Amino acid sequence: MRSLIDICDLSKEEINEMIAVATDIIARPDAYSEKCKGKKIATLFFEPSTRTRLSFEAAMYELGGNVLPVPGEALSSAAKGESVADTVRVISSYADIIAMRSPKEGAAFVAAESANVPIINAGDGGHCHPTQTLADLFTIYREKGTFDNLTVGFCGDLKYGRTVHSLITALSRYQNVKIVLISPEELKLPNYVKLGVIEKTGMAYEETTDLEKAIPDLDILYMTRIQQERFDDRAEYERLKDAYVLTAEKMQAAKKDACVMHPLPRVNEISVKVDADPRACYFKQVENGKYIRMALILKLLEEAKNPARENLLAGTDVFESEEGCENPRCISRTEQELPRLFKVVDKSAGVFRCVYCEKRKRF
Repeated sequence: MRSLIDICDLSKEEINEMIAVATDIIARPDAYSEKCKGKKIATLFFEPSTRTRLSFEAAMYELGGNVLPVPGEALSSAAKGESVADTVRVISSYADIIAMRSPKEGAAFVAAESANVPIINAGDGGHCHPTQTLADLFTIYREKGTFDNLTVGFCGDLKYGRTVHSLITALSRYQNVKIVLISPEELKLPNYVKLGVIEKTGMAYEETTDLEKAIPDLDILYMTRIQQERFDDRAEYERLKDAYVLTAEKMQAAKKDACVMHPLPRVNEISVKVDADPRACYFKQVENGKYIRMALILKLLEEAKNPARENLLAGTDVFESEEGCENPRCISRTEQELPRLFKVVDKSAGVFRCVYCEKRKRF
């Protein structure tokens, strides 16, 4: 049995296989209309969501399955203090697969270690959002036909933007991809992504605060929302929320075959006048997300026929510490009796990384 916690849980070959399945679903929907007959997905969302939740539910219905929508944290047993581990053990008794979203970073990892059915990480705080990455990749493939030799700009909230972190990680596997990081200084890409992904894999990249200067060179422009829910300081959010706005005028400088993407929801970082531009692909991403999630559900349910749980730490140098993670959003700060586990990054320099949220720590 296997879960999807991080986009790196999938190989390039597996992603290509799912893209092929998703493409076939679009071409032959009737052939898949009963593939999940008798199966149930539980959508366990402890954080507000429209697109992602409905995408999973629509995907399961179109595969002939059923949906068990779980109330949000305030209306579920989580409000009584029930742990994530206990919650997913209970829901495993009712569902064949669980799509889970939580504001706690690392929650999906804990769920996968505890559940008796596959867990799909539908977003854990500012950490990972692998199924959005699959939707992004499928969109890029459908628009460009390749993942190689592209210049991809990421604009806006690169610090807390889990979709940005996951897509950069996915694109690092392909050939001659250049990344342009466009953000205010306060929302720059975290070092664990810059050092652990971009520089480690040798991707070409540049950082800038100037969107208009970057636009002409981009094949893909990935806009992001400045996320109010990730800020502890409301004043800082108010100061940064309108840092970048993509307008029809700015799009005049973009390539004729450029592709503008956004994980949605948008606030005002893309003018509605851009919607009519044929290069605007963010609503296509929504539809593409449904098809690629259908392919993912099929894959994980097929692999769940082998009941043995995947060892998520296999081959990893891990140690348990008496000191906890310093990330206030980490699941290890709230989950009951959760071991404080860290991966070795550089033992000689005393650098380690939290198993759950990937926050670096020195010992």
